[in-house]
Amino acid sequence: MKQIVSMSRLTNQLEKMFRLLNQDFFDNELETPIITVVPSSRSYAHYTPWSAWQSKDTYRREINIASGTLDRPLEAVTASLLHEMVHMYNDLILNIQDCSRGGTYHSKIFKEQAEAHGLLCFRTDKYGWSRTAPSDMLLEWLLLHDELREIEMCRVNPGYTAVGIGTHASSSVPGFVATATTRQHNFRYQCPCCQAIARSGKPIRLICGDCLLPMT
Repeated sequence: MKQIVSMSRLTNQLEKMFRLLNQDFFDNELETPIITVVPSSRSYAHYTPWSAWQSKDTYRREINIASGTLDRPLEAVTASLLHEMVHMYNDLILNIQDCSRGGTYHSKIFKEQAEAHGLLCFRTDKYGWSRTAPSDMLLEWLLLHDELREIEMCRVNPGYTAVGIGTHASSSVPGFVATATTRQHNFRYQCPCCQAIARSGKPIRLICGDCLLPMT
């Protein structure tokens, strides 16, 4: 695995993640946005619902990933990008508004589409269905794309806290605080006999205690 040592390589990896998610979760319906990485004290990510970039006669939307949140586990960064892609899908493909109150309150429309595209969705009193986390389907998808783990190596920013506001996504369950030490169990193992499931934060060898068989 190559370590990310330049911003161009980082954005290339995020663009690659976007293309793969677009292919597997949106049937390639989304146009390619400009993906930026800049500091943000308010959010993990943000979708700009207008054509913020122009090159001659071509106009493109923007998705920003907050640079200070890239020390999180890969599944959290992926969920943040996917959260913004759901906003983009609702905006450009369904032509519906999924936020109200000046773009801060996520409606049930957002919840329905988020859950249909690989996310778990949680409600907050102030911002509606704004809290998202990776579903089992997304976690299993990530196991097939281990090459994306380069993104985890790009920045260290211990103690960062972000809140999801409007299309500024927070990819976490309620009460989650993003820090460099927060890890999720993104390796899934299953017994071939009794089908019991176990998870781990790193690749390990497991044996089912009931069947005494290696878990795969």
